[in-house]
Amino acid sequence: MKRRIYVGHTVGNLYGVFESETEPTAETHGRFLAVIGPFRTMRGAQFMAKHGWNNPHLQTVADAERLAKKGA
Repeated sequence: MKRRIYVGHTVGNLYGVFESETEPTAETHGRFLAVIGPFRTMRGAQFMAKHGWNNPHLQTVADAERLAKKGA
């Protein structure tokens, strides 16, 4: 199965990019309070992890992919 890219949100508003072959659940990825994804590109996921917290311009995966592609 193909590994897909996600961004996990942990305590203290820390975001981490990770890959998973299965859809993340509380049982498999319980260290995260929330998970965003899957992302098409690592660049989009990294952009969301870096700029996504409390950013009204980054509400969806598509927003992150689009802005990362533009180099915003």
